[in-house]
Amino acid sequence: MTAFGGNIFGALRTICSIAGGIFFINVGIMHFTDTSWFEPIVPPLLGSATFWVLVSGVVEIIIGLGLIIPKTRDISGFASAILLIILYPANLYMWIGDIELGDGASLSPTGHVLRLLFQIGGIMLSLWIAGWSRDKSIFDLTRQFIQFRK
Repeated sequence: MTAFGGNIFGALRTICSIAGGIFFINVGIMHFTDTSWFEPIVPPLLGSATFWVLVSGVVEIIIGLGLIIPKTRDISGFASAILLIILYPANLYMWIGDIELGDGASLSPTGHVLRLLFQIGGIMLSLWIAGWSRDKSIFDLTRQFIQFRK
Protein backbone atom coordinates (compact mmCIF):
# COMPACT_ATOMS: atom_id res chain seq x y z
CA MET A 1 0.00 0.00 0.00
CA THR A 2 1.26 3.49 -0.79
CA ALA A 3 0.32 7.01 0.19
CA PHE A 4 -1.73 7.09 -3.04
CA GLY A 5 -3.95 4.23 -1.85
CA GLY A 6 -2.68 1.53 -4.21
CA ASN A 7 0.39 -0.33 -5.34
CA ILE A 8 3.62 1.23 -6.52
CA PHE A 9 2.43 1.23 -10.16
CA GLY A 10 -0.72 3.11 -9.17
CA ALA A 11 1.39 5.68 -7.35
CA LEU A 12 3.75 5.97 -10.32
CA ARG A 13 0.79 6.36 -12.68
CA THR A 14 -0.60 9.14 -10.47
CA ILE A 15 2.75 10.94 -10.36
CA CYS A 16 3.21 10.63 -14.14
CA SER A 17 -0.35 11.85 -14.74
CA ILE A 18 0.11 14.92 -12.57
CA ALA A 19 3.54 15.69 -14.05
CA GLY A 20 2.17 15.23 -17.57
CA GLY A 21 -0.81 17.40 -16.74
CA ILE A 22 1.40 20.19 -15.44
CA PHE A 23 3.58 19.88 -18.56
CA PHE A 24 0.58 20.12 -20.94
CA ILE A 25 -0.92 23.06 -19.04
CA ASN A 26 2.41 24.90 -19.04
CA VAL A 27 2.99 24.35 -22.77
CA GLY A 28 -0.64 25.21 -23.50
CA ILE A 29 -0.27 28.54 -21.68
CA MET A 30 2.92 29.21 -23.65
CA HIS A 31 0.82 28.93 -26.83
CA PHE A 32 -0.96 32.10 -25.66
CA THR A 33 1.93 33.99 -24.09
CA ASP A 34 4.46 33.36 -26.88
CA THR A 35 2.38 32.55 -29.95
CA SER A 36 5.08 33.71 -32.37
CA TRP A 37 7.48 31.07 -31.02
CA PHE A 38 5.18 28.24 -32.21
CA GLU A 39 3.88 29.78 -35.45
CA PRO A 40 6.85 28.92 -37.72
CA ILE A 41 6.37 25.16 -37.28
CA VAL A 42 2.73 25.18 -38.40
CA PRO A 43 2.78 23.87 -41.98
CA PRO A 44 1.52 26.58 -44.39
CA LEU A 45 -0.91 24.04 -45.85
CA LEU A 46 -3.02 24.46 -42.67
CA GLY A 47 -3.61 28.18 -43.14
CA SER A 48 -3.51 30.62 -40.24
CA ALA A 49 -0.64 29.58 -37.98
CA THR A 50 -1.94 31.76 -35.14
CA PHE A 51 -5.31 30.00 -35.21
CA TRP A 52 -3.72 26.54 -34.97
CA VAL A 53 -1.31 27.60 -32.24
CA LEU A 54 -4.18 28.95 -30.13
CA VAL A 55 -6.43 25.93 -30.76
CA SER A 56 -3.66 23.50 -29.85
CA GLY A 57 -2.96 25.57 -26.73
CA VAL A 58 -6.58 25.23 -25.59
CA VAL A 59 -6.53 21.48 -26.25
CA GLU A 60 -3.27 21.06 -24.34
CA ILE A 61 -4.64 22.92 -21.32
CA ILE A 62 -7.84 20.83 -21.31
CA ILE A 63 -5.89 17.57 -21.59
CA GLY A 64 -3.48 18.73 -18.89
CA LEU A 65 -6.34 19.41 -16.50
CA GLY A 66 -7.86 16.05 -17.39
CA LEU A 67 -4.63 14.26 -16.54
CA ILE A 68 -4.56 15.87 -13.10
CA ILE A 69 -8.21 15.09 -12.23
CA PRO A 70 -8.43 11.40 -11.23
CA LYS A 71 -11.93 10.83 -12.68
CA THR A 72 -10.84 11.97 -16.16
CA ARG A 73 -7.32 10.53 -16.10
CA ASP A 74 -7.99 7.46 -18.29
CA ILE A 75 -9.69 9.30 -21.14
CA SER A 76 -7.21 12.19 -20.87
CA GLY A 77 -4.30 9.76 -21.17
CA PHE A 78 -5.83 8.44 -24.36
CA ALA A 79 -6.51 12.01 -25.58
CA SER A 80 -2.91 13.03 -24.89
CA ALA A 81 -1.65 10.07 -26.96
CA ILE A 82 -3.89 11.14 -29.84
CA LEU A 83 -2.76 14.77 -29.47
CA LEU A 84 0.91 13.78 -29.59
CA ILE A 85 0.25 11.80 -32.79
CA ILE A 86 -1.74 14.63 -34.38
CA LEU A 87 0.87 17.26 -33.53
CA TYR A 88 3.90 15.31 -34.71
CA PRO A 89 3.56 16.43 -38.35
CA ALA A 90 4.45 19.97 -37.20
CA ASN A 91 7.65 18.57 -35.68
CA LEU A 92 8.30 16.58 -38.86
CA TYR A 93 7.72 19.72 -40.95
CA MET A 94 10.24 21.54 -38.74
CA TRP A 95 12.75 18.69 -39.24
CA ILE A 96 12.36 18.24 -43.00
CA GLY A 97 12.22 21.95 -43.75
CA ASP A 98 14.92 22.88 -41.22
CA ILE A 99 12.44 25.43 -39.82
CA GLU A 100 13.58 27.72 -37.03
CA LEU A 101 11.35 28.39 -34.05
CA GLY A 102 10.16 31.91 -33.32
CA ASP A 103 13.31 32.75 -31.38
CA GLY A 104 15.55 31.65 -34.26
CA ALA A 105 16.58 28.39 -32.59
CA SER A 106 16.57 25.15 -34.52
CA LEU A 107 17.31 21.55 -33.68
CA SER A 108 20.26 19.58 -34.98
CA PRO A 109 19.55 16.30 -36.79
CA THR A 110 20.34 14.51 -33.52
CA GLY A 111 17.93 16.85 -31.71
CA HIS A 112 15.15 15.94 -34.15
CA VAL A 113 15.77 12.22 -33.63
CA LEU A 114 15.69 12.70 -29.86
CA ARG A 115 12.47 14.70 -30.17
CA LEU A 116 10.91 11.84 -32.17
CA LEU A 117 11.99 9.32 -29.53
CA PHE A 118 10.57 11.51 -26.74
CA GLN A 119 7.34 11.86 -28.74
CA ILE A 120 7.05 8.08 -29.05
CA GLY A 121 7.84 7.72 -25.35
CA GLY A 122 5.18 10.33 -24.54
CA ILE A 123 2.62 8.41 -26.60
CA MET A 124 3.47 5.17 -24.83
CA LEU A 125 3.35 6.86 -21.40
CA SER A 126 -0.01 8.45 -22.27
CA LEU A 127 -1.44 5.07 -23.26
CA TRP A 128 -0.15 3.56 -20.00
CA ILE A 129 -1.82 6.37 -18.05
CA ALA A 130 -5.01 5.58 -20.00
CA GLY A 131 -4.81 2.01 -18.77
CA TRP A 132 -3.97 0.50 -22.15
CA SER A 133 -1.73 -2.54 -22.39
CA ARG A 134 -0.77 -4.98 -25.12
CA ASP A 135 -3.62 -7.30 -24.16
CA LYS A 136 -6.20 -4.55 -24.76
CA SER A 137 -7.37 -3.27 -28.10
CA ILE A 138 -8.34 0.24 -29.12
CA PHE A 139 -11.94 -0.92 -28.70
CA ASP A 140 -11.34 -1.50 -24.99
CA LEU A 141 -10.34 2.16 -24.67
CA THR A 142 -13.47 3.15 -26.59
CA ARG A 143 -15.59 1.14 -24.14
CA GLN A 144 -13.84 2.93 -21.25
CA PHE A 145 -14.78 6.27 -22.80
CA ILE A 146 -18.40 5.25 -23.31
CA GLN A 147 -18.62 4.10 -19.66
CA PHE A 148 -17.05 7.40 -18.55
CA ARG A 149 -19.79 9.38 -20.33
CA LYS A 150 -22.62 7.47 -18.59
